[in-house]
Amino acid sequence: MSTTTHQGGAWLTQEAYDRLKAELDHLSGPGRHEIVERIEAARQEGDLKENGGYHAAKEEQGKIEARIRQLTDLLRNAHVGEKPADDGVVEPGMLVVAKIAGEEERFLLGSREIADGGTDMDVFSEKSPLGAAIVGHKQGDKLSYTAPNGKEITVEIISATPYNG
Repeated sequence: MSTTTHQGGAWLTQEAYDRLKAELDHLSGPGRHEIVERIEAARQEGDLKENGGYHAAKEEQGKIEARIRQLTDLLRNAHVGEKPADDGVVEPGMLVVAKIAGEEERFLLGSREIADGGTDMDVFSEKSPLGAAIVGHKQGDKLSYTAPNGKEITVEIISATPYNG
């Protein structure tokens, strides 16, 4: 785990890392045990072809296993660090206000996992075309980048402050 670089993995605050680690610990321990018990209880009910409880439990097991894999990968490659400096320079972990193609937008730059799911805020990865274009820029900077559809998009950075989610 690195605390200074953002190459490779997602940047996470220590709080976000701890929250996701606790979720992973629960899912891979008690969460797995609970779903195995539900599958076994549903299996006891008889014919599996027409057993809705069994199929629902198996589907939930698949979702839990997928989330375990996602969290394991995310945490294995995460860069955990302090919130970025409040210096107005765009970097992961910043709440950015920018005029994009003439429209003012407010979004978090970084991993969706930084925000604890209780927000409907837009989140852009620093690896996305927009994110890659604005990293390192500061308030007042004007730039443009090429969107995946080939269109040239203009951006003006209005502000960049550390996210305090």
